[in-house]
Amino acid sequence: LSPYRADTGLIVIENTHNMAGGTVTPIETMRDVCRRAHEMGLRVHLDGARIFNAATYLKCDVRELVADADTVMFCLSKGLCAPVGSLVAGTAEAMARARLYRKRLGGGMRQAGVLAAAGLIALNEMPQRLAEDHSNARFLAEHLGRVPGIRIPHRVETNIVIFDVAETGLAAAEFSQRLKAKGVLCNPVDGVSLRLLTHHDVSRQDCERAAEAIEAVARRL
Repeated sequence: LSPYRADTGLIVIENTHNMAGGTVTPIETMRDVCRRAHEMGLRVHLDGARIFNAATYLKCDVRELVADADTVMFCLSKGLCAPVGSLVAGTAEAMARARLYRKRLGGGMRQAGVLAAAGLIALNEMPQRLAEDHSNARFLAEHLGRVPGIRIPHRVETNIVIFDVAETGLAAAEFSQRLKAKGVLCNPVDGVSLRLLTHHDVSRQDCERAAEAIEAVARRL
C-alpha cells in the first residue's frame, strides 16, 4: 500500500490486444488472471471489442473466453460489421449499476430497435466469416514483410497488421499521406508505425492493391 497511489480495484484485459497487433490472450491466461484477481478481492473487466476475433483464432466458443470475467464489453460494429453499437454484459447486480451510470451520463437511447435488429444479424451471421478477415491480414503481413524497409513487429493472429516504416526513412505521418495519395487510407499509431485492419468490406483484391501501394511508397515509386 502507498499513500501516494490509489488502491487497485479493477483489472482490465483487452482481448484481442489492439496495439499489440490484434494478438490473442489464451483461455488459460484469462482464467489464471481472473482467479488471481478474485483471490485478492478484485474484479475483472474484459474489453472484448474484438472478442469474436479471439474466439475465431482459438477455435473456441466465445463463452469460454468470457466466463471468468465479472463484466465484458464487445463491439457489434468492428469485426461483426453492424452499423453501430457495443454491448456490456455481466451479473444482474453489475448491469443494474451499469444502467444507472448510463442514465446519469446521458447514454440512453430511444427507439433503438432498428439498431438492435442490425446487431442481431451481426451476432448470428458475422462470426462465421471472421476467419476470412484473418486470412487477408496474414496475406498483407506476408507481403509487407518482404518489402525492404518495412518490419512487422507483432505476429499477425487476427485482423490487425501493424507495420514499422522507420527503415524507409519516412515518418509514419508522411507515409500515411503518401498512401492516401495512392487511394489507401492508413493511420499512424506512433511516429514510425501504421495500422491496417481487415473486415467484411475489405476483399483480397483490396488487400493486394493496398500491399502494392505500400510497397510503392516504401520504394519511393
